[in-house]
Amino acid sequence: MELYLDLHSQPCRSVFLFAKAVGIPFEFKHVDLSTGQQYSEEFGKLSILRKVPVMKDGSFVLTESIAILKYMVQKHSSSVADHWFPANLQQRARVNEYLSWQHMNLRAHGSKVFLLRAFFPLIMGSEVPKEKMDAAVEDLNQSLKMLEEKFLQNKPFIIGDKISLADLVAIVEIMQPVGTGMDVFAGRPKLIAWRDRVKKAIGEKLFDEGHEVIMKVSSMPQKLQNSSELEMLKPKFRKLFN
Repeated sequence: MELYLDLHSQPCRSVFLFAKAVGIPFEFKHVDLSTGQQYSEEFGKLSILRKVPVMKDGSFVLTESIAILKYMVQKHSSSVADHWFPANLQQRARVNEYLSWQHMNLRAHGSKVFLLRAFFPLIMGSEVPKEKMDAAVEDLNQSLKMLEEKFLQNKPFIIGDKISLADLVAIVEIMQPVGTGMDVFAGRPKLIAWRDRVKKAIGEKLFDEGHEVIMKVSSMPQKLQNSSELEMLKPKFRKLFN
């Protein structure tokens, strides 16, 4: 199995961390987003979507992180613990409920804060307008509140006593704005305790390995600034910022 990843990407981190945590062997194929490698002719032959992650299992190519995670669980069902994606109908439905919700909520809002803080000055040539940043942070705060009140409640993990794909996908999204120096856990003791349980369940060393590059994200804009791909990428970023 080959996994095409850039660990600056939170969906890539979820796939990487899961495969590592449960012992699924794979070959790591780095796709450098900061240089626009996903737009290369070679990568386009692999995936017309030109996004990561991509999984290649023999001749079978699969895109979209949630689909990849579920595929890996089901292919390796004999060795992957049931709690990751439970066979129980209602527990699996709870995992799917979170995975369906998060796309337009925690993922969208955490990504926007990350992009504004990390890339807006480089792409737009000015500081982020206060009202734009305030609105983005408020959206993120509302998603974090919903994660606590709707999905986590008073349980150790989203579906109960053990970690699932829902927790893994949630934590990588939250760590995205953390990588820019924003402490999204401040004043949220329930979320801090949950984060610590997730790290322990994954393995703290592995968790840190998976998030090492995002914790050094300040170097990515400088790398992009010196990249010949910057002019091609600018319109895509500006569309997000306007």
